Amino acid sequence: MRIGVLTGGGDCPGLNAVIRAVVRKGVGVYGHEFVGFRDGWRGPLEGETMPLDIQAVRGILPRGGTILGSSRTNPIKIEGGVERIKENLVTHGVDALIAIGGEDTLGVAKQLYDRGVKVVGVPKTIDNDLNATDYTFGFDTAVNIAMEAIDRLHTTAESHHRALICEVMGRHAGWIALHAGMAAGANVILIPEKPFDIDKVCSYVESRFKTRYAPIIVVAEGAHPIEGQMALQAGELDAFGHVRLGGIGELLAQEIEKRTGKEARTTVLGHIQRGGTPTAYDRVLATRFGLGAIDAVHEGDFGKMIGLKATDIVRVSLDEATSALKTVPASRYEEAEVFFG
Repeated sequence: MRIGVLTGGGDCPGLNAVIRAVVRKGVGVYGHEFVGFRDGWRGPLEGETMPLDIQAVRGILPRGGTILGSSRTNPIKIEGGVERIKENLVTHGVDALIAIGGEDTLGVAKQLYDRGVKVVGVPKTIDNDLNATDYTFGFDTAVNIAMEAIDRLHTTAESHHRALICEVMGRHAGWIALHAGMAAGANVILIPEKPFDIDKVCSYVESRFKTRYAPIIVVAEGAHPIEGQMALQAGELDAFGHVRLGGIGELLAQEIEKRTGKEARTTVLGHIQRGGTPTAYDRVLATRFGLGAIDAVHEGDFGKMIGLKATDIVRVSLDEATSALKTVPASRYEEAEVFFG
């Protein structure tokens, strides 16, 4: 078979490990041929490819990002986009496609499968919000980067007697904020799943200062207050209809200063969480996902996403994987609340 591979959406550590595993086993064990599509769905849409053989994947295991490039191109929103992709797959002799991405990329994969394209998905997102898999690769690296940053913020917060806010990624799901905040001993964690009470946040801040320690607040970019408590900024939309977020940390700092009289500063980690070399856990998980993906393609088991259940690599339908986001349950947030204030 001749198999196409693409990486879509935001980049994250571990993408190259998936590509490497797919090609190494696909060529070395099954004798398949591969072609890389550049920049997410724009590659098959425009017919932009690159060679993808054993030589191309040598040395890429520890590298962050993706050698294929990525984008947030949404072919479903482009007139005739699906037909153009199907035509380009035929032109390039591609029998099947492996799509590595998050909810948006795999949502497109699901729609293409419904329209006759042979596709297998691999779950990638630092947000860990894809349904039907316990973990996605990239998440562990992002959490460790955020945790180290918060560890460093503790000392400077105490030196200057300031409230320090660390804004992390997480549009609809607060997994990074929850894990990094708990691991680094944050005094307040704010996530999109539970609107926060700004008065209660300020109460935690004042309580922390009374202990002669400075408060650390970890906030996911998609976190928001109870309606009417604070004015939020509106952002432009991307190709998948998502608002470009950012700024809740600074708004929070302004409110804390106004309500408590205490100095507050914000650190926005942003794309630092996505960059750099993946952790050992993400390298192994991404490699196992890649091996699972090429096995599914070889066996003709299309319309599936490779997932993790406990410690087992499994196959789930793309429909199940993209039907709902995996968000932080109330019970998990309640565990973290024990340490607030």
